[in-house]
Amino acid sequence: MTAPIVIVGAGLAGLRTAEELRRAGFAGGIVLIGEESRLPYDRPPLSKQFVRGETDDTTLRPAEFFDENQIDLRLDTAAVGVDTAARQVRLADGSLLDYDQLVIATGLRPRRLPGLPDLRGVHVLRDHADATALRAELGGAKKALVVGAGFIGCEVAASFRAGGVDVVLVEPQATPLASVLGEQVGALVARMHRAEGVDLRCGTGLDTFLADGAGRVRGARLSDGTEIAADLVVIGVGSRPVTDWLDGSGIELAEPAAGGGVLTDEVGRTSADGVWAVGDVAAWLHDTGHRKRVEHWTNAGEQAKLLTCALLGLVAPGAAQVPYFWSDQYEVKIQALGTPNAADDVTIVSDDGRKFLAYYAQDGILTGVVGAGLTGKVMKTRAKLATRTPITELLTPAAT
Repeated sequence: MTAPIVIVGAGLAGLRTAEELRRAGFAGGIVLIGEESRLPYDRPPLSKQFVRGETDDTTLRPAEFFDENQIDLRLDTAAVGVDTAARQVRLADGSLLDYDQLVIATGLRPRRLPGLPDLRGVHVLRDHADATALRAELGGAKKALVVGAGFIGCEVAASFRAGGVDVVLVEPQATPLASVLGEQVGALVARMHRAEGVDLRCGTGLDTFLADGAGRVRGARLSDGTEIAADLVVIGVGSRPVTDWLDGSGIELAEPAAGGGVLTDEVGRTSADGVWAVGDVAAWLHDTGHRKRVEHWTNAGEQAKLLTCALLGLVAPGAAQVPYFWSDQYEVKIQALGTPNAADDVTIVSDDGRKFLAYYAQDGILTGVVGAGLTGKVMKTRAKLATRTPITELLTPAAT
């Protein structure tokens, strides 16, 4: 019997890869390994609708889907090693699983700040268990501290304010999202949070937590020496790729300083024969000539299609994909097309005090578009981003 295709990681990227294999006509065995006990689920709602109690279920596919598609879904199963010569994955229970092709889709884990006391009431947010624990405490919270004003931190702060919780949002950089979208657009996001009553403190970090006598957080001391009260804390300071289980495998990894992750070519092929990587954990080769990880929902599905075609020897879809991601904060959807970069030249095209539209460019060529509450205007630039369009072409009166 031919060994199956084994996919390690039952998140969005792993699930989409299994789906694409069946959609492409692959009739062999597929084993999908998930470390959690839950069916594959959608993560973006966890920081928004789920934590606010507006939805209870973010499952992507029901159990019968896996039976109908003959996908051997193994939950509560962790991979702890791989032997690329023998083509075997070692599982936490000590058993070995043979594979013909291996797809790494293990995603990310939240970073934690070292040297802090371990207190009740302090949370990170990545998986369903994290979100469930946070949601259970949100109803009784009055004052919350959110450390880190990236996308997760901003979304959590918005969810807390919707629940009537006072929020202090701390960010060491000059603005929220400064490292992703730059300070100009970050300042517009900061304005939105302050308008919603968030006590946003930029250029400030966390020194330590303050505890009550029962081992629960009661506040924090910030890097500027000020102390704040908080009965609930969320740390959102980024994530790291889950690659520890690949130690000793010989599979080439990116340096941590470069973002880490599994190094691949432009279709997900790693340095080891028969091993692929997809989704947040994968540092794919991009048309810029650089390898980088892209931590966005739509990217997982697009990579799964390309990887599947390459793995099965099929012709890949030829249409150029324009990267897209979004973030829901308050009633505003912040959307981004292309590859906006903090180092780009940024032009604020429109701004009414709440909604805004910004163009990003390098050497005069449009690289990205970011908008808040302006879905139509963002999406109509997709074709321009698929080609090398001079930004001046969009800045004419007719284009704006």
